[in-house]
Amino acid sequence: MTASGDSVSGWVKTARQDETGLLFCGGDWRLPSLALLDQVLREGLARLGAEPPPQVRVVLDKLAELDTAGAWLIVRTIRALEAAGSEVRLVDVQQRHAELIERIRGIRPEPTPVPPTSHPIIRSIERVGAGSIGVFLESARFLAFSGAVTIAFLRQLVQPRRIRPTAIVHHIEETGVNAIPIVATMAFLIGVVLAYQGADQLRQFGAELFTVNLLAMATLRELGVMLTAVMIAGRSGSAFTAQIGTMKVNEELDAMEVIGLDRLDVLVTPRIIALLVALPLLTFLANMMALIGGGLVIIMVLDIPLVLFLRQLRDAVGVDLFIAGMIKAPVFAILIASIGCYMGLKVQGDAESVGRLTTQSVVAGIFVVIIVNAAFSILFATFGL
Repeated sequence: MTASGDSVSGWVKTARQDETGLLFCGGDWRLPSLALLDQVLREGLARLGAEPPPQVRVVLDKLAELDTAGAWLIVRTIRALEAAGSEVRLVDVQQRHAELIERIRGIRPEPTPVPPTSHPIIRSIERVGAGSIGVFLESARFLAFSGAVTIAFLRQLVQPRRIRPTAIVHHIEETGVNAIPIVATMAFLIGVVLAYQGADQLRQFGAELFTVNLLAMATLRELGVMLTAVMIAGRSGSAFTAQIGTMKVNEELDAMEVIGLDRLDVLVTPRIIALLVALPLLTFLANMMALIGGGLVIIMVLDIPLVLFLRQLRDAVGVDLFIAGMIKAPVFAILIASIGCYMGLKVQGDAESVGRLTTQSVVAGIFVVIIVNAAFSILFATFGL
């Protein structure tokens, strides 16, 4: 049988002698006729029988021209016959054709790895293990970043000219002053909810007056600082990541390094200092607004006089309670600002990375705030505070 096209032609003939099959290939075996040659070759192999003979001789003395495509077709046929159990040998092949065929036979494609099948429980354990390793490595990298930031702070103490007061004031306005409305509103409503729910429960025991103690304890010790920190993590932490990440995408960080500016001095430390100032002040504001909101409910709904409310609040609130809540604010500020800046510096070179790491910044900031708040609670309980 013959395959032809564009002045090139190739043919295949088959014969069988007892236990030996003969495959004669001749003509031009080049790329333009590859598809037709492939069809002709398959039909020729089919004529050798459903099961190839134990020995097959490929006779190539009539082969005129051969390129890489034609050699690959011959090699593929040889491999298919060998896989079926036949002993294949080339006969009467020209030296130049033999060299090309042998070179093609020496190239074997890498087998596609088959993903191992495992039990769903094992796969779940593998995912948990991979996630745990990822968290450990990320924590180590964040620890290294925190060390670099600490060194930058110490360097600024030794060299005050590195401090950027304009940037600090700007970020205090962004993270503190501009956050006052949302923080005050949130805290006021939290105080209202606490007073309502506390009064509803304590009324069953005739102890409505102790709603003041509940409000003061929950607000000043836990909820005021924690909810403010969560709000700031979602608002300012994400803003830090997006701002620094966008600068990195726009190659502004590379430009800063070219002109000799330290990215930690310019981008990180001003934001940490600003949040270190803003978050305690916002926490104090949140505590006052929560007490005002809860106090209005107690005075108006429970019909408790203002003088009695203030006296009970004075008895319930001690300096240790106030300090126990406020001491958390600087710690949360450092963590939120550090995580936001760290995620921003991790951004790669595209906008998708900015969005993904901004989301991770919010999640990590809130998660760390909750974890550290729990650690503070255990520590205070240990020391009887």
